[in-house]
Amino acid sequence: MIMLYGSQQDYDVLGGRPTEKPAMSEEEVAAMHAYMGRLHEELAASGELVDGRGLTAPVHARRVRVRAGAPVVTDGPYAETEEVLAGFTVVDCTSFDRACEIAARFVNPDADGEYVDVRPVAEGADELDL
Repeated sequence: MIMLYGSQQDYDVLGGRPTEKPAMSEEEVAAMHAYMGRLHEELAASGELVDGRGLTAPVHARRVRVRAGAPVVTDGPYAETEEVLAGFTVVDCTSFDRACEIAARFVNPDADGEYVDVRPVAEGADELDL
């Protein structure tokens, strides 16, 4: 699984809302979506794509805890710059190295410090090595 990260601020930048970062233009957002679409189509054509999804902005998230046996649901808490999971792509490929090679294509080379994480999906409890 290739995990992509972002913050509420990143979603605001995508949506053209004012932040400390400059907003992306409609053309930049369209180019980013087109690139991600082409990458997923390429992975589907190679037979390596299992699934891929973007997640809604953190402002729409709810955190659920259980206190004294009762569920407690709260907004976030997602500070504007706190990093959260923004999307994922699951690939089925020949090796972990190949997964890392694919993952590198999800990193914007123009965004200094941007990264994705690659983690194998456990097929059973016996694979949950600690």
